[in-house]
Parts: sequence; C-alpha cells; structure tokens
Amino acid sequence: MPVKDQNVRVTWALPRHEPPGPVSVVGDFNDWTPGATALRTRSNGSRTAAVVVARGTTLRFRYLGSDGHWFDDEDAVVRDDQGCLISV
Repeated sequence: MPVKDQNVRVTWALPRHEPPGPVSVVGDFNDWTPGATALRTRSNGSRTAAVVVARGTTLRFRYLGSDGHWFDDEDAVVRDDQGCLISV
C-alpha cells in the first residue's frame, strides 16, 4: 500500500454556471473517458472534481462540456496540442 505522502489530490474547479450545462474533466488519468470525472456543484458557487494520483505524475487533461464542446483550462500554465498539463 502506498504511503499517504506519495499521493496528491488534484482538484479542478469552474464557476457553477460557466459554461452552462454538465462538464467533466477528461484526461490520461481516466483514459479520456467522457463523464468519468464529472464536476459536481458545491455550496460555494463552484463545480469541482478531484482525483488522487502518485506524486511526480504529469496529467494531461481537457474539459468536456455540453454537446461535445471541448475546452482548455484558461489558467493552465502549460498547454500543448493535446490539452493542458499539470505536474504534481
């Protein structure tokens, strides 16, 4: 069993209604499966989703909104032609 400190919780957050409709975060951590990591509405006015990955992992991801609309995280520091990258 991995030591707790070897894992990192990564959380994505978007405003509750922007963009409108359901949104999921899709990436190499969930085999690019739409809907597998859906953002859920929170009481603070945001929508969030989280995954736990091994420390030192680099994640590639994009958001998938209503009607198959793919979009990148505007705050992502690193992007390439396949999406946004986060190293934890």
